Amino acid sequence: MLPYMDYIQNAFYEATDWNQDNSYAQLTATARALLDFPTPRGLKMNLSSLSSPNFATTYGFGNVGVVDGSVSYLWSSLPLTNVQRSCDVDLHAVTQGYRQLQELRRPDDPADWEVWQGGNRIDGRNTLLCGKMYLPASQLEALYLRRMSPTQQIRLTAVSDSKLKSGGTIMAMLQQDTGKWCSEYLYITDGALIGARGLYNFGRDPRKSDPPTATTEYAGRFSMGAELYYGILNKSAGMSTGFRYSTLPTHPGTPLTMTLTLNPLMGHLSATYAIRAGTSAAFCSRFEFNMYSYESDLSVGCELWRRRSSEKEEEEIKDNFAGVLKARVSQSLGIGLLWEGRIKHLLFSVGAGIDLRRRDAPFRAVGLELQYSS
Repeated sequence: MLPYMDYIQNAFYEATDWNQDNSYAQLTATARALLDFPTPRGLKMNLSSLSSPNFATTYGFGNVGVVDGSVSYLWSSLPLTNVQRSCDVDLHAVTQGYRQLQELRRPDDPADWEVWQGGNRIDGRNTLLCGKMYLPASQLEALYLRRMSPTQQIRLTAVSDSKLKSGGTIMAMLQQDTGKWCSEYLYITDGALIGARGLYNFGRDPRKSDPPTATTEYAGRFSMGAELYYGILNKSAGMSTGFRYSTLPTHPGTPLTMTLTLNPLMGHLSATYAIRAGTSAAFCSRFEFNMYSYESDLSVGCELWRRRSSEKEEEEIKDNFAGVLKARVSQSLGIGLLWEGRIKHLLFSVGAGIDLRRRDAPFRAVGLELQYSS
């Protein structure tokens, strides 16, 4: 289940018209959601509240060996009116599954962001602040997000923990999204790491053309991207490249997503294929191969949505799903099961991780997570 603060951040992106899918970091988002979903450990309970359209809080409690918890606060300069309570929220908005790419939109005109009064420009930039403290570990996390222009935003994240070198780390990232392409530049204080990554979409340029209709030929999108990192202190580098083809909502056939990623320095190759069968099921497979060690792995997974039993017509119900079952299995005999849904006003996640190679203790993780928001 998506954490409440992540759900609020997604609402901020939606309110500010920022496309999260148009990023190299999200190239394999569908495969990760269907094959790498985390399973809860122990018992967790999260109580959240959007006390005003600009302010949200979350209190978390856990019992994984020892009793621990967390406190989170979030503030947004933009009133978030698109946030729903746990009893009303669409389950697709708080669960991660098959990602249907949407049509690229034309960036706003910078002049539309300007507000003038008495000859002075008084408009501001939408900003989001978030902080989280873990107890009793006294670990702190902070997030600063600010939209600079219709095509740019900056993101600062910081972690303070005595277990980390120098007591913490800070990451600064500048993101630019024009629709046709997206670039990201980052710097991390841990190891003085600098990096850049980008994604280019072939085909229609949203800055120069109108949105396509169902009668146009743009029923799919092919994207290519790469990333490059270099650690100044440890003098080590890393890079990868990837390709993605995904159908768009105008595609008349079955929605599908295919990706191919390559890390030439590590010799790692990964290919994924995901398909959505109707509105209630999605399936995904991933093949990984290392060109240096000749080791390979095959993983398959799926998500099956359970419809709500009701005598009403489907179109009269905003969210006609009661829950989703996720399952995955790999060639190394690793199995993951997860059931996410809603009971009354509570969102829940219950799952287990199983390793069949360990016959004496096959269950690696079993847990239940509950969420309530008002």
